[in-house]
Amino acid sequence: MLPEHILIVEDDLPIAAFIQTILEREGFVTDVVDNGSHVLERIASKHPNLVLLDLMLPGSNGLQLCLAIRQLPTYIPVIMLTAKDDFVDKVVGLEIGADDYITKPFKSRELVARVRSILRLANHSTALKPGGLIYGALEIDRLGRTVKRAGQTVSLTPKEFDLLELLASNPGRVFGRDMLLERIWGYKYQGESRTVDVHMQRLRQRIEIDPHQPRYLITVRNIGYKFQK
Repeated sequence: MLPEHILIVEDDLPIAAFIQTILEREGFVTDVVDNGSHVLERIASKHPNLVLLDLMLPGSNGLQLCLAIRQLPTYIPVIMLTAKDDFVDKVVGLEIGADDYITKPFKSRELVARVRSILRLANHSTALKPGGLIYGALEIDRLGRTVKRAGQTVSLTPKEFDLLELLASNPGRVFGRDMLLERIWGYKYQGESRTVDVHMQRLRQRIEIDPHQPRYLITVRNIGYKFQK
């Protein structure tokens, strides 16, 4: 099996070298980018299994870059690196799709444990059966177009199922309302992004234990929605 590839996005080169040493000692392949403006290009050429992303970067805002990574067609786990012990930065980063965060300074064992944990989740097979997904108590049969929660069949309209299937097939990826309108309804509604909100509200009523504190269908403020596995 090929070693997993970690892209380190860090402009402090001594810290980047420290991270490289730790991860390569654990058998990972690493690559370093020290400027945010080159990250997407490097992802396209190197296809990393995980990105370690510093929030304070020259050339690009780390939060905006995290959101851009989440818009890519292939899901790539992201762990934020930040020198700030700032609750707001962490919450915003997680809301727009980061999988975890590590506050500097950190210990080498913590870094390796976080990386392995996120990779384990990303690599875990979610296949229920061919064409199916399972996330905890939620089962989605894409071929049969059926959904179960805790073993009980959930009745969904065709559009509700399509919306859930798209989000659940791309866990962690943020979808804007306009993008969901185009993907699910097939064309752009003029001023009808509320359609997405209404369907999301109905979906939460059907699949969430507490629709007011959703486990799976997460609102990303001022942007849209994502599925949290």
